Amino acid sequence: MEELKVKHLLGIKELSKEEIQLIFRTASHFKEILNRPIKKVPSLRDVTIANVFFENSTRTKLSFELAEKRLSADVVNFSSSGSSVKKGETLLDTINNILAMKVDMLVIRHASPGAPHFLAKHVDANIINAGDGTHEHPTQALLDTFSINEKFGKVQGKKVAIIGDILHSRVALSNIHALQKLGAQVMVCGPITLLPRHIQKLDVKVELDVRKALEWCDIANVLRIQLERQQIKYFPSLREYSLYFGINKKLLDGLNKEITIMHPGPINRGIEISSDVADSEHSIILDQVENGVAIRMAILYLLAAKRPDYQPELT
Repeated sequence: MEELKVKHLLGIKELSKEEIQLIFRTASHFKEILNRPIKKVPSLRDVTIANVFFENSTRTKLSFELAEKRLSADVVNFSSSGSSVKKGETLLDTINNILAMKVDMLVIRHASPGAPHFLAKHVDANIINAGDGTHEHPTQALLDTFSINEKFGKVQGKKVAIIGDILHSRVALSNIHALQKLGAQVMVCGPITLLPRHIQKLDVKVELDVRKALEWCDIANVLRIQLERQQIKYFPSLREYSLYFGINKKLLDGLNKEITIMHPGPINRGIEISSDVADSEHSIILDQVENGVAIRMAILYLLAAKRPDYQPELT
């Protein structure tokens, strides 16, 4: 069978275009399974996976857990609240204690950029990055680009505008890498205070006027304002942000074309996007959520195949 070259999924930068396409093909197979009356397959029947989340999460954690259970893996969920981390235990000690219970794979979300990369150097288990600080969120980028590929039949040549809080977003960086590897053109748009200082070095277009960004793009991936990561005020008020950068139906109706709307969630309705846009026929937000399970099934399956002691079945 075709294989990933990597043992871990730490970021999009480590994946080749061919590996991304392999993940897409595998996800398409699993998406067919998810639409069957019986949605469970025995592919990872003898694999134990720990979801280790040091930050709050709803969609990502639920999506991973559902993907694991659909593959018949044994699942262990860990939350830092109420754990020995509160007593001063180090990250590596915490992980080694979990692995001592014969866990094969780790899905980890951590507030510190590089935490999954650190663990990958010190433990034998397969590591999947479910978000590390403001660095990367590779599975989100894969499900986003998979959703674009599914809707348009290709990613190459598409113009994608990422709009919102680019500075604090791990989704933005992973999406930029994935879209560029697959041949898309990328623009970022938002208040200048929410754009990274050296963003042009990533070979992306930069736009401060949301209307111009929408007129340029085929697809708008709208990001929320990450207030929980902001230590200072980057703009006067949420009302002012919504006025200048919010995506609403009136704004879209004023364009001379139709564009596809995406959002990684959670949505702050009425701030970065209005309900009549989020719920419109041009939105593929719920398709992104559905595709997240298939993409994560594909990643778990392909990484399990890298283990020398295990050969999963593609049922």
